[in-house]
Amino acid sequence: MKTLIFETLENNKVKCGMCSHYCVIEDGKRGICCVRENHGGTLDTLVYPRLIARGIDPVEKKPIFHLKPGSLSYSIATVGCNFKCSFCQNADIAQMPADHNGLIRGVDTPPEEIVQQAVRGRCESISYTYTEPGVFFELAYETAKKAREKGLMNIFVTNGYMSPKAIEMIAPYLDAANVDLKAFNEKFYIKQCRAKLEPVKETLKLMKSLGILVEVTTLLIPGLNDDKEELKAMAAFIADSLGVETPWHISRFHPSYRLSHNKSTPLETLEQACKTGREAGLRYVYIGNASGLDAENTCCHSCGRVLVQRSMYRIKKYINEKGECPDCGTKVYGIF
Repeated sequence: MKTLIFETLENNKVKCGMCSHYCVIEDGKRGICCVRENHGGTLDTLVYPRLIARGIDPVEKKPIFHLKPGSLSYSIATVGCNFKCSFCQNADIAQMPADHNGLIRGVDTPPEEIVQQAVRGRCESISYTYTEPGVFFELAYETAKKAREKGLMNIFVTNGYMSPKAIEMIAPYLDAANVDLKAFNEKFYIKQCRAKLEPVKETLKLMKSLGILVEVTTLLIPGLNDDKEELKAMAAFIADSLGVETPWHISRFHPSYRLSHNKSTPLETLEQACKTGREAGLRYVYIGNASGLDAENTCCHSCGRVLVQRSMYRIKKYINEKGECPDCGTKVYGIF
């Protein structure tokens, strides 16, 4: 299948328009994501419709806390990624083509079948996750349209590097996105992800302006992106550019992939980052991947009443399905 956004250049080269790398690719070669290949001046996707992973998850596991709390989400992915994160949590599938000479695996699963499986699984949404949905955008786009016809919601769990044109294409069908804001300094993005920070910031602002429910996740890695001043600047950006209602998920790092020698994030660091977010005025700050910390509940930002009580992505108590505080009537940000 042809890539949805590209242009043909001289000598059969192509320029991909799907993400902010804007790869210029020679005939017979692939882009940074390793799943789009130039065939004689036509850029083809190699992963449509080849799912490498699928499953039914609590929507909280994405993590999405402000769309249908307690509901199930049908989660899918193909191989590939346009980032090369040294700390990748799903490197076995996300980095498969990059690490194994272009290897692409998966089972052909057309959009209609994906939607049917979601309906049979009593899911209320489909999440495009595990790897970067931008690299299987064509499959996500066609699936999202059919999902909407069946009354299902659509969620992107993304690194935020899609091009503005791609975001505008999916926006009419995209209900929510959890966007990784991996750090708030350019050096981290270049060295650890082989990408840049500014396009991610612009994606966040564009998604919010298009009416997509946005939640932000930051994986805190000791010594790499946990500087107190950097976190303060990040929290200020979220509050000022996206709005104080934007949920911020602070996630604990566990050794993985090329950072398997690093230590896990100290609990004190997570708690300090959470405090920093709240001091910046953010109404909903959560800590994930860390058992023993009571920081997953959604509380009323006016009176403090616990509205959704969670434990490791599971709902223990759900106060009000209308998204309003029963004590003071304050409206909670989200889709309920």
